Amino acid sequence: MGHKVAGVIIENKQGDITKQPDLTAIVNAANAQLRMGGGVAGAIHRAAGPGLEEETRAMAPIKPGEAVISGGHKLPNKHVIHCLGPVYGQDKPEAEKLSNCYKNALRIADENKVESIGFPAISTGVFGYPVKEAAQVAFQTIIKEAPQLKNVKTIKFILFSNSDLEVHEEVLNELVKD
Repeated sequence: MGHKVAGVIIENKQGDITKQPDLTAIVNAANAQLRMGGGVAGAIHRAAGPGLEEETRAMAPIKPGEAVISGGHKLPNKHVIHCLGPVYGQDKPEAEKLSNCYKNALRIADENKVESIGFPAISTGVFGYPVKEAAQVAFQTIIKEAPQLKNVKTIKFILFSNSDLEVHEEVLNELVKD
């Protein structure tokens, strides 16, 4: 079930971020070099094919909190927005850098006339960010940014595990009272 904030639908869904044909763009929890890597980045690169890494090579490196946009290649999405999340306990201040990921991704999406975007739980895998804390930063940032969005009308969190989905639902329901 989604929530509406300033005309933007925000919802959570369990699934594979590489299989979301209803989204104009998906967000890659990227590494600084925008290479294949593991986790979400590995899955997105494998599904998109080698053209994605070729396209993003000239955009690298990026710093924690930064975002860049590429084509979707073999994915069912027109664009991939690559964000480098902070490593928890290392890239200080973590919350600010994580917030910048979401803010920068949304701004790039809006500038590129993206109507629907799918986010993973950035930094919660090997970067060690606690899921609930990361979800709070993500949703607080999105709620703050929503009134400025002109083109983005749907924001979905595509979460791999059921436990991540439950945490994101709990946090979203706490922050947004329809």
